Amino acid sequence: MSLTAPVGQASNGRLPETVRRQDMVLISGGTFRMGSDHHYPEEAPAHHASVASFWIDRSPVTNRDFRRFVDATGYVTVAEIAPDPKDYPGALRHMLKPGSLVFTPPRQQVDLNDWSQWWKFEFGANWRRPRGRGQSNQGLDEHPVVQIAFKDAAAYAAWAGKELPTEAEWEYAARGGLDGAEFAWGSELTPDGVHMANIWQGAFPRENLATDGYVRTSPVGAFPPNGYGLFDMIGNVWEWTTDWFSARHVTDASHPCCIPDNPRGAGESDGYDAHNASPRIPRKVVKGGSHLCAPNYCRRYRPAARHAQPIDTGMSHVGFRCVVRG
Repeated sequence: MSLTAPVGQASNGRLPETVRRQDMVLISGGTFRMGSDHHYPEEAPAHHASVASFWIDRSPVTNRDFRRFVDATGYVTVAEIAPDPKDYPGALRHMLKPGSLVFTPPRQQVDLNDWSQWWKFEFGANWRRPRGRGQSNQGLDEHPVVQIAFKDAAAYAAWAGKELPTEAEWEYAARGGLDGAEFAWGSELTPDGVHMANIWQGAFPRENLATDGYVRTSPVGAFPPNGYGLFDMIGNVWEWTTDWFSARHVTDASHPCCIPDNPRGAGESDGYDAHNASPRIPRKVVKGGSHLCAPNYCRRYRPAARHAQPIDTGMSHVGFRCVVRG
């Protein structure tokens, strides 16, 4: 990756302070109840955690934002590079080409335990062509950038003079001051029939009613912000955090006096999938759910929800946003 500074960029390779804080929100630190004991097991145990004050992007990084980064640096994303056979022992040679996973709805009802029925590896799929060859992101400048692996998100954050959020920071910001609420906006999924986030309506993965107005991603800001003025913390795209995934929250909930301060989650060794011996790719926590989360399949459109994402895999519903600490 080239770090030649474009016009307007600071000499240290980072954007000027005035640009970095533009379109960010200052979140005052505090203590909140993190996780949930009422949904998926990886969200438990619910526990108190504290975070220091930080700035966070008002919305996910968009295609326009990411294009500016690529134009300035010449950065090439993970999905645009052919996989190294040494990293994927046993992989079929003809599959080791640049590409990524794309959501492809089946024409009939399928087994919901088999995600391969709706995820297909498409050669040529990347952030410029999120759905594969012949499907550019033209006209989607204000949509979240997708097909972003963890390395890609971290590279953008470093260029912008920012960082990726921890899981605790992300969840604290997503709650918008509603500590313990089911959703980022309150206790009802669609209060008074109003759609509050871009999620799936209908029987996933075949029937997409799109009553919220969007079949796939939506422009950032298309839905109401949360209490902190942040858009798309729930739905639209999953967002990377810096924490390694673990099957349960790493905390001693039996000692409520000992509230974790700026917790950083599990270690890398916990991030590996015990059921998948090869390839050995560690996983980070992604948060927020996406436009593919549905009541009949993935009820992860909540601040407490979390999911494991291999660090080498972007997918057509994974994006990110950044923070500035201190």
